[in-house]
Amino acid sequence: MSDTVISAQNVVKKFGNITAVDGISFDVKKGEIFAFLGPNGAGKSTTIKMLTTMLRPTEGVMKLAGHDVTINRDDARKAFGIVFQDPSLDEELSAYENMELHGTLYSIPKAEREVRIKELLELVELWARKDSMIKTFSGGMRRRLEIARGLLHEPRILFLDEPTLGLDTQTRNLMWDYVKKLSDEKGMTIFFTTHYLDEAEGVAQRIAIIDHGKIVASGTTPELTKQTNTKTLEDAYLSLTGNTTRDEADSGNNNGLNFKTAMRNKNLR
Repeated sequence: MSDTVISAQNVVKKFGNITAVDGISFDVKKGEIFAFLGPNGAGKSTTIKMLTTMLRPTEGVMKLAGHDVTINRDDARKAFGIVFQDPSLDEELSAYENMELHGTLYSIPKAEREVRIKELLELVELWARKDSMIKTFSGGMRRRLEIARGLLHEPRILFLDEPTLGLDTQTRNLMWDYVKKLSDEKGMTIFFTTHYLDEAEGVAQRIAIIDHGKIVASGTTPELTKQTNTKTLEDAYLSLTGNTTRDEADSGNNNGLNFKTAMRNKNLR
């Protein structure tokens, strides 16, 4: 039996005359930590939206834990958790209530849910603020809570879209330590995007680089530097994608809001 947990084969996504993702293929193995890198507008967020059933591929096939994300959407959704790049917390609830809601939606038994919530809120140093309303939280505190919430139901696959954006170094390191522990001890597969190349180099076992909707290279850091005849991942990345600053042109916003609304309404079809 294949140990492939995430699969994309010849995937294309078009928005009218614009091709955001152009024939990409990749596989991610069980327990692997996989980084998906690229400039703004390269197709990263569109790819994650397709993998997490928020967008349908125009062409090609994507599977999560063997479930086609277009045909078997409900089963695919049960296999993953996600930490969004955009805010997705309910501001009218407390930190604990946001966690409790997520745990209830994923049918985590009450006793187990309480233990995990306490453990995760302590991890991100928010246990003392568990009863505070989200609207009183700073941006960094909200990000830390979103990370804790994404880990709550210990999914087989965890998608992290720029998960440490705005976090201080200490919290970033704590989060990645916990993620690596989940991968090692639970066999969880991690798929993440980041603009911090040191995170990709220090955490990911394999890296794929996408640019203009195409995967231009993939492999370990040593393999990428060898392919590009460079010495560091940063140099390899710039060699493959160039030095030009890009405006964000990937599809849509409010990723977290759309998915949260779907989950709360259980409108999963």
